[in-house]
Amino acid sequence: MPNLEDFARGGWIAPALLGVVLGSSLQLQQAALWPWPVYALTAATALAFLGGLSLAGRGATGRGDPLGLTALLRGSIVLLACALLAFGLCGLRATRFAAQALDPALEGRDIAVTGMVAAMPQRHETGLRFHLQVEAATLDGAAVRVPPRLYLGWYGGAMPNPEGRLELQRLAPELRAGERWRMTVRLKAPHGNINPHGFDYELWLWEQGLQATGYVRSGPRDVPPQRLADTWRHPVERARQDVRDAVFLHLAAAPGAGAAERKSAGLIAALAVGDQNAIERSDWDVFRATGVAHLMSISGLHITMFAWAAAWLVGALWRRSQRLCLAWPAQHAALVGGLLLAGGYALFSGWGVPAQRTVWMLATVGLLRMSGRRWPWPHVWLLACAVVATLDPWALLQPGFWLSFVAVGVLFATDVGIPASAARAEGARAVVAHAAGRLLSVLREQWVITLALTPLTLLLFGQVSLVGLLANALAIPWVTLVVTPLALAGVVAAPLWHVAAWAVQALALYLQWLAAFPFATLSAPAPPLWAGVAGVLGGLLLAMRLPWHARLLGLPLLLPVLLWQAPRPAVGQFEVLAADIGQGNAVIVRTAAHTLVYDSGPRYGPESDAGHRVLVPLLRALDEKVDMLVLSHRDSDHTGGAAAVLNMQPRAALLGSIEPGHELQAIRAARRCAAGQAWRWDGVDFEVLHPALSDYAAGAKANAMSCVLRVSNGTGTALLAGDIEQPQEAVLVERSGGAPRTGSVLRADLLLVPHHGSKSSSSEAFLDAVQPALALVQAGYRNRFGHPSPLVVERYRVRGAMLIESPRCGALRWDSAAPARSICQRDLARRYWHHRVS
Repeated sequence: MPNLEDFARGGWIAPALLGVVLGSSLQLQQAALWPWPVYALTAATALAFLGGLSLAGRGATGRGDPLGLTALLRGSIVLLACALLAFGLCGLRATRFAAQALDPALEGRDIAVTGMVAAMPQRHETGLRFHLQVEAATLDGAAVRVPPRLYLGWYGGAMPNPEGRLELQRLAPELRAGERWRMTVRLKAPHGNINPHGFDYELWLWEQGLQATGYVRSGPRDVPPQRLADTWRHPVERARQDVRDAVFLHLAAAPGAGAAERKSAGLIAALAVGDQNAIERSDWDVFRATGVAHLMSISGLHITMFAWAAAWLVGALWRRSQRLCLAWPAQHAALVGGLLLAGGYALFSGWGVPAQRTVWMLATVGLLRMSGRRWPWPHVWLLACAVVATLDPWALLQPGFWLSFVAVGVLFATDVGIPASAARAEGARAVVAHAAGRLLSVLREQWVITLALTPLTLLLFGQVSLVGLLANALAIPWVTLVVTPLALAGVVAAPLWHVAAWAVQALALYLQWLAAFPFATLSAPAPPLWAGVAGVLGGLLLAMRLPWHARLLGLPLLLPVLLWQAPRPAVGQFEVLAADIGQGNAVIVRTAAHTLVYDSGPRYGPESDAGHRVLVPLLRALDEKVDMLVLSHRDSDHTGGAAAVLNMQPRAALLGSIEPGHELQAIRAARRCAAGQAWRWDGVDFEVLHPALSDYAAGAKANAMSCVLRVSNGTGTALLAGDIEQPQEAVLVERSGGAPRTGSVLRADLLLVPHHGSKSSSSEAFLDAVQPALALVQAGYRNRFGHPSPLVVERYRVRGAMLIESPRCGALRWDSAAPARSICQRDLARRYWHHRVS
């Protein structure tokens, strides 16, 4: 077997480390997993190559190869072999985990499980969510196999029973980590929304080790959940929960506590125990606008600062004992002590993925230093990256991984340090010069990182904070040196949490002031990968200590990412992008120079909706300036994200059938939609077909008042039908002339299926008049309404229409230039961890 000395002697370290990263990255691009023996054979073949190359290289001197071609060939073989090894090992881990998936036959069934609460539960307004480590599971008295770890919700209020009817559920009790429970649960496969430039919820579940989600059944006809025991298992999670509860008890629940105290309690809980869910959404909006969101959870910066402080303290104490110093050098003791204490802090903060990455990186660099090896910085950087890729290859798909590692690499490459003039100073002047030099060094570090990471931030998020440099200049030392130590010290002395709260409130005032600037953030369309990479290299060149004529070469590399424009339809054409938002409607219609949003998706909870989660990031990534938001009717699965879209798009007009007293009227005055309204954008015609103005006086229910919008350019037509039902469909058919014909105003290539495929809609007469080639059902996976109805599915099938369901398709893209084709985001971006709906 090859060892480290063989690699060092042959100059193979860099190719080997690069191969590990590339191999892991390549495996993550697979749409489907291969059988596990294929991965095992790949890894074994790679090990055989490396072993043979190591034996062959021990006697080689390279004297007969003045051009270094032999070394280049061997380096290439090492890179390929290590890539294959990493590919095989990553694939083996993935196949082993995928084998634990939930049996589709168990989805939607009431299963009795016994298990342990394995993590700190997260409580919210409608209930709580928690991880359950399963010990036993039965269905109708027979043992069944379910994934070893479940992600469950326990909700109060109404939930569907086995017949689909709503039943009131018992309110969730105060669960504690380490408790053993017996409960009835209803499970489903991990399934999330798949949108362009969107958050991959299924990847997040995969990385957390969760292979099924579901909820606790606690209705009047269910066996009541039963607490069986309170065990010593998961003591760290129990301690985290106790600290979080104590923070809220001392701050948010204290007499006279107000909104400021509740907000401060959430941030202190996040910094002390890693509970990011405790931070309110409005605060996250401010943190993102000012570029300090990375500070408000347990990130690599916090772990690194804690490790530095712990190492300094351990080293100082160690040096006070001559016996200890003789037994083991103080430098080594400080390094190991700092690393162990930082690992403990990361564990207590929830052992999140960013914290894990940092601990592995610090451990790698620390062990390298203790071994006495002095590697060039690119090798050290690649080693840390390869270790993280080996231990957690799916971290390579997380934006935080690239932001942190690129930032470290930039600091290595630019060699930021104390100016030489400060280092040469003597006496009292040296103290002042050193302090000033250190301050300038810190400011330059922040400037260098900001410059280099701006293109990468635009690539990953489509937005960058222009006030981030000012915000971080104060927030980084304030949060890491004041707020976080006080938050941790409050575990021992609770009154210090009040001091931490004052510090948080002072920082909040500064950040809110910066976020209020009209130029606080810059949004740009998400550039392609090549443009983002070129931009990072350009920022690095500008930041490096090079002559200015060399630095200026970075400017052309920045231009693609800064000037990139998302492609738009040609004049006379239009594009429909139906977002994947679960149970609801949300459709974006784009012409050459205009954008319309039809409905805004559902509200998921008090702090979450389709606007914030899906539409706002999607519109930002496409750099859309919305001209009109159409809300078909007032139901929350169509208006849930409207407030977020309207706040993001100040110039968007609002058209809909919502009543005058609706809460959205306070954000933007709405104009009633009415049959006969029509306009033309860039050669594309828009026409409202329903409701008639007289319908508003009739007091019809919300679904009957849905705004039906027809979009056409003469060669391609889309019909967006909202939640109309068969009586409204009959009216539309009658207005169009009754009998189906090619020239019917209802004729459409793409139909947004009325009412999500409910059996109360999609009448035969309506479908005969529309004659859709493609019909899209926007509905949630395993929704409680049973949409789309099998009867409706059959109606579309017998008419030859291609029925596309969003749970199977994800976001759908349709272009009037090719009306017979559509693109499903799940097919376009499929990866092996994505759920395949049967």
